[in-house]
Amino acid sequence: MYKKLLMIVLLLSGAVNTNAQQDILLSQYMFNHLLLNPGYAGSKDYMMSTLLYRKQWVNFEGAPETQVASIHGPLGLTNFGWGVLLSHDRIGVTDRTDAYLNGAYHLKVGEKMKLGLGLRFGGGYYSYNNADLKYWDSGDPVFEGNRTTKFLPNVGAGLYLYSQKFYAGLSVPTVISYDPEKTLSIDPGSGEVVPRQVRHSFATAGVALELHPDVVMKPSILVKYVDNAPLEADFNLNFLLANFLWVGGSYRTGDALVGLVEFQLSKKLRIGYSYDFTFTDIKDYSAGSHEFMLGYDFGYDIMKMKTPRYF
Repeated sequence: MYKKLLMIVLLLSGAVNTNAQQDILLSQYMFNHLLLNPGYAGSKDYMMSTLLYRKQWVNFEGAPETQVASIHGPLGLTNFGWGVLLSHDRIGVTDRTDAYLNGAYHLKVGEKMKLGLGLRFGGGYYSYNNADLKYWDSGDPVFEGNRTTKFLPNVGAGLYLYSQKFYAGLSVPTVISYDPEKTLSIDPGSGEVVPRQVRHSFATAGVALELHPDVVMKPSILVKYVDNAPLEADFNLNFLLANFLWVGGSYRTGDALVGLVEFQLSKKLRIGYSYDFTFTDIKDYSAGSHEFMLGYDFGYDIMKMKTPRYF
């Protein structure tokens, strides 16, 4: 009961003014950059598909729960790439489903370097269900009615510079910002809960360094910026062992330490798992966060690969 009430307080606090990230939070984004950057679409010579499930703050009632599905690849023999991204995110009594089409043009900028220029089109379907709330003041107009729904269209853009062992990217997945200071508001006249989108900006970079024929080190960084929120960064360090096992971790400023593993079971199939060790006050009410990933790469060219996929 206490956990449920605490979550309601956090949600309603965010309805007035938020200082937190609104987009979905994932720990294994470094193995599928399409989640953050449409410029990544079609950056390989074959198609890549990924399923991901995240259970955040286990044992904390109403905590975020996320599912993501994506697929992308080259458009024939052209320099264009395509991608589809679907996600579902539930937090407390709020529910959000996003669907996006991604397209990118890959321009050669050096002997071994390319630049992906990407765009994203789609939007999010939001719903808010009063029936799932526990509240004290039944006469408060905020809690009148049962369900509020709304579709918010959006576009995104990104630049993705890459080679076989290096990448750097800049992206704004949601260019349209309906209100840069609010994620959720309450109409003073009707008491209706109105979902709103805020703009997020991401900068990423990473490199693969061969330490030994059977050991590759991959340091990377992700910097996240949201209006009226502290700048946040993920510092990641992963190792590829014997072209089979990725193992490593991340430090997310102000939030968590992350441990992760990924098994490259074949040239096509990979599975991954990560666990977030939360060190905010939430740790007193939860048992960390679990994230599971399943990836499958397919197409003729993947069978000719001589080196593993680093990014």
